[in-house]
Amino acid sequence: MDETVLAVIDEVTAAAARHDATQADRLDRWRVLEPEAGRFLWFLVRSIQAKSIVEIGTSRGVSTLFLADAARAVGGRVLSFDVDAAAQDDARETVRRAGLADYVEFRLGDGGAALAEIGTGEVDLLFLDAERTEYPSWWPHPVRVLRQGGVLAADNALSHAEEIAPLGELLHQDPELVVTTIAVGKGELVALRR
Repeated sequence: MDETVLAVIDEVTAAAARHDATQADRLDRWRVLEPEAGRFLWFLVRSIQAKSIVEIGTSRGVSTLFLADAARAVGGRVLSFDVDAAAQDDARETVRRAGLADYVEFRLGDGGAALAEIGTGEVDLLFLDAERTEYPSWWPHPVRVLRQGGVLAADNALSHAEEIAPLGELLHQDPELVVTTIAVGKGELVALRR
């Protein structure tokens, strides 16, 4: 990974840890992606040569940085959605400082509505890191948008297993998918479209 990108990731991750330690309500926390989970996403992008990457849940842009750094290497782009305008503004500045602004488009909006508007088979990699309990209501769009050989990854598969379970059940019922959980960060539920 690019050293400038890694330095910005370290800076934002440390700032998030300081901020989150002062917040009692989880919704007021930044909740940025753990670096080891970010490296896993970076590896996925590079492995499948993902050119069309969609992220639902920008937060402060740590996951966006990992995705965008890998996208730059394979000639791809990241489309990142979030409902929090202030968080996206912070992420936009973070991405700019890391030199990756040309590889990311930010859009303010609901993840389910965003996925419903994306064409069938247009996404190489979909990363879900938003309100986990909403994912089943987005069905079938999280899978419909994936191309053959595309990957869906949902964060917090181990830390919030009960909230991810309904999505996992839907994924496991789809015969076109191979599904597993990877014990990295807070856990990644991963589905590969055959």
